[in-house]
Amino acid sequence: MRSEFVINCRYGGLNPVQFGEQVCPSGHSFGPAVRIHWLLHYVVSGFGTFVRDGVEHRVSPGEIFVIPPHVETYYEADRERPWEYYWIGFTTDEALPEALSHPVVSCPQAGEIFEEMRRCSTYENGKSAYLAGCLWKLMATLLEQKTKQADYVDKALNCIHSEFATGITVGAIAERLNLDRSYFSNLFTRRVGTSPGAYLRSYRLNRAAELMSRYGEKPTTAALSVGYDDLFHFSKAFKQHFGVSPREYCKAKKQ
Repeated sequence: MRSEFVINCRYGGLNPVQFGEQVCPSGHSFGPAVRIHWLLHYVVSGFGTFVRDGVEHRVSPGEIFVIPPHVETYYEADRERPWEYYWIGFTTDEALPEALSHPVVSCPQAGEIFEEMRRCSTYENGKSAYLAGCLWKLMATLLEQKTKQADYVDKALNCIHSEFATGITVGAIAERLNLDRSYFSNLFTRRVGTSPGAYLRSYRLNRAAELMSRYGEKPTTAALSVGYDDLFHFSKAFKQHFGVSPREYCKAKKQ
C-alpha cells in the first residue's frame, strides 16, 4: 500500500483529503466501516466484492466503487485474482454527478485521471491543489459519459427490437458498439435493470408467445421467427420463462 500525505486545505468545491494505491493480497478486506468523507476506489486490475446498503456487488477493472460519507460499507479482494486499486478521498459542498449515487460506476476513462493523480507525489506545496484539479476532471468525465452510456444502451435496445429474429447475440451487439462485453453488460444492466442476455431472451420469448396466442402460429414457426433454430432449446427456454411448454401455452390460450 502506498498513501500520499495530503494536507486538508479545506478548499471549497472539491477538497481532497487523501490519495493512495494498493495491490491487495488474496482475500484482503476492510470493514464493515463508516467514512466521514467521500471515498472513490478505481479498480486497475483484478476483482473484488463491495457491499453497500446490504447489497453485494462484484467489481471489475475499469469500475469505481463509491463510498459516501456516513454509509456503512465492506469490501474484500477476490481470493483468486485480488484487485489493485487507486483511491481518492475528498469532502465537498458541490452537487456531484448522478453516477456517484450508484454503488459501482463503470468508467474505464477514469483510469487515465487516477494515473495523473499519482503525479501528486512530485508536488511539495501544491499537492492538494493538483489533486483538486484531477477531481474536477474526474467529475467532468463522469458527467460527459452519462450521455454516451445512455446512447450505447439506446442503440443496443434498438438493435434487439429490430434484429431479435436474426439470431443476434450480446457479443455481437457489444462488438458493433465497439465496447468490451463485460463493460457493455454492466452499462445495460444498470440502465435497464436486467442483463442484455436476459432482456434479449425475454424479448424473443414474449414475441414468440404473441405469435402463437394472437396469430395462431405453431411453436416451430414461432421459434424460427424469433431467432431459435433449435426447437428443443426454444421449448426449454419457453418453459423456464412462462412455466409451461409452448404446446401447453397454445392449448391454454385456445380454451
